[in-house]
Amino acid sequence: MPDRWVKLELDVNTFDAARFDRYVKRCQDARIRLITMAELSDTPQHQRALYELNKECSADIPGRGEFYTFDEYFECRIDVPSYDPRGVVIALDDDTWCGLAATSDRRATGFVFNEMTGVRSAYRSRGLSIAMKTFGMGFARLCGVDRIRTIHHPANRSAIGMNRRLGYIDAEWD
Repeated sequence: MPDRWVKLELDVNTFDAARFDRYVKRCQDARIRLITMAELSDTPQHQRALYELNKECSADIPGRGEFYTFDEYFECRIDVPSYDPRGVVIALDDDTWCGLAATSDRRATGFVFNEMTGVRSAYRSRGLSIAMKTFGMGFARLCGVDRIRTIHHPANRSAIGMNRRLGYIDAEWD
């Protein structure tokens, strides 16, 4: 575990969605649908597909270690009060789950938390991460908060860079 995680925060009120609309449009032009788990339907089958996608995408996270079993994942990520299927954006290429951006509801503490954003390797370098995060920005407003937080291993430069491009800044919290 690193000595110092990179903690980032975004003020939703200053987020310039228009600046990133081209990424959403690029997905639409490529016939990649952006949809939430709530819209897709939060069924056990879809939860299993979410787990498989998250597991595959998490393999590239520096210092990640072994991924959860499905039962552990369900217990820690889905069967918890902060899980809301409206905060989980899925990128679909026909029936292929190619990316996810999962944000949890922490409104009781004044923010939502970007848990994981990942794209299958065959779909990388197309702007899917930015498109999913832009598409999912409304979840913070839905929760009535104006801050989104996230945390990264310091060696995860691509994720840190993407979040900084979106407007996330360094933050400190306990």
